[in-house]
Amino acid sequence: MAADRLMIFDTTLRDGEQSPGCTLNTEEKLELARQLARLGVDVIEAGFAYASPGDFEAVQLVARTVGTVDGPIICSLARAMRDDIRAAAEAIKPAAHSRIHTFISTSDIHLEYQLRKSRAEVLDIAGEMVAYAKSFADDVEFSPMDAGRSDPEYLWSVVERAIAAGATTVNIPDTVGFLTPTEFGAMIRGIKENVSNIDKAIISVHCHDDLGLAVANSLEAVKNGARQIECTINGIGERAGNCSLEEIVMAMHVRRAFFNPLFGRPVDSNEPLCLVDTRQIYKTSRLASNLTGMLVQPNKAIVGANAFAHESGIHQDGVLKNRLTYEIMDAETIGLSENRIVLGKHSGRNAFRTRLRELSYELNDTDLNRAFLRFKELADKKKTVSDWDIEAIIGDEIRLVPEAYRLEQVQVVCGDHAEPTATVRLVDAQGVERTDAAVGTGPVDAVYKAINRIIDLSNELIEFSVQSVTEGIDAMGEVTIRVRHENRTFSGHSANTDIIVASARAYLNALNKLQHALANPTNTSGALAHPEAAAEKV
Repeated sequence: MAADRLMIFDTTLRDGEQSPGCTLNTEEKLELARQLARLGVDVIEAGFAYASPGDFEAVQLVARTVGTVDGPIICSLARAMRDDIRAAAEAIKPAAHSRIHTFISTSDIHLEYQLRKSRAEVLDIAGEMVAYAKSFADDVEFSPMDAGRSDPEYLWSVVERAIAAGATTVNIPDTVGFLTPTEFGAMIRGIKENVSNIDKAIISVHCHDDLGLAVANSLEAVKNGARQIECTINGIGERAGNCSLEEIVMAMHVRRAFFNPLFGRPVDSNEPLCLVDTRQIYKTSRLASNLTGMLVQPNKAIVGANAFAHESGIHQDGVLKNRLTYEIMDAETIGLSENRIVLGKHSGRNAFRTRLRELSYELNDTDLNRAFLRFKELADKKKTVSDWDIEAIIGDEIRLVPEAYRLEQVQVVCGDHAEPTATVRLVDAQGVERTDAAVGTGPVDAVYKAINRIIDLSNELIEFSVQSVTEGIDAMGEVTIRVRHENRTFSGHSANTDIIVASARAYLNALNKLQHALANPTNTSGALAHPEAAAEKV
């Protein structure tokens, strides 16, 4: 029952993808799932199989590719409905270890206004659908949605019925992020004390961050008996997001002496409390941010750019004398190496490939050649190339959607007494070159207008941001954008020492995703083929 350690249930590919503008295509989901497996999470909730053909395909592909014998449990969400459960069961079938996660609301407000069912009806449905899921999979998780606002005694009865029907994990979600840590801990304790068969299931929690309490609530739940936490990379998710995986894992790592006794361990035990490889945290955070277009704010705990930076003179003085004065963890623990200078313009392909492997990147020959060319271009502009530069190149160059258009050349003219003008040359998938020019309010605006003259795809630019990858005047700039097309959002990302070039490539990256989605409407993850499936999610 994993009573001696904490299970990490990652729902980045499901709940995380519900963030506005965060839709991932199937290939991107698979890439992130592979990294989650390297990270060492116990469970990957790969999607909501019934939601769309694209979601079904993504869950099935993750199950087949990542769900190996020594890999994580692959899970699919399903409403407490037979069609949902059958779709989930079929999608996760290729995985060596699989789980069906089914749910139904238990709060009176949801029962009255959303489900329009009585407490007795929901109680029966919970038992019946858990039993139905059990007929497909031995590992079944049940969630009483909006448990945080449910009547405690009724909640206990539903949980008890679900376990009796075969649920091996019961997940208690604070679906709207309403509770405080004291209240949430008391709710978990109440379940432990009042559900007669609770010893037959693992207690899990799924906390939302509407009041900024998701991590605190989850840790309080652990104190009161929860042994699985549902979380996402960078805390992304519906509304204000979910419990942040990196914050939970590092809290358990840094405060191990505090949590050890809760797991029946000696206070001074050095055994990890979960199976996550903390050295993969930073890389996973970067990958998730690049793929989703959801930027990590500089002051984000653990993975933010300022997490290990010190501006105050007093702090700097203390850190120089002893890092422990103002740092409670080593940056290398999360995979953020202090010694990032590794390669230069004289480095060869073998050295580049070796460093990629050290950074846990395994590229095929085509991707390696493309990345190596970008590396040599960058090395000609910079004296040294850091690990961060290399990771930016990989994130920028290894495309996960077909390139309908590729940037061949961009040239701008601008200044305080000049009208910003851009000339852009693109190459389409058939190898045909197309050139056009435009005038804009600034160089980036001019570039985007020139691209729009070539590519006729209606869209609205809703976000544009530039961040420096490394320090120095020759630093690479990362550009992340999001465009909206008919109520759907597509992100684009690119990195270059020239931010105008990066801006053009990021925009093309987003347009290529949009073009791919329009050309493959049934294969695009995130587009709900069953609109009612979006009505309720844990």
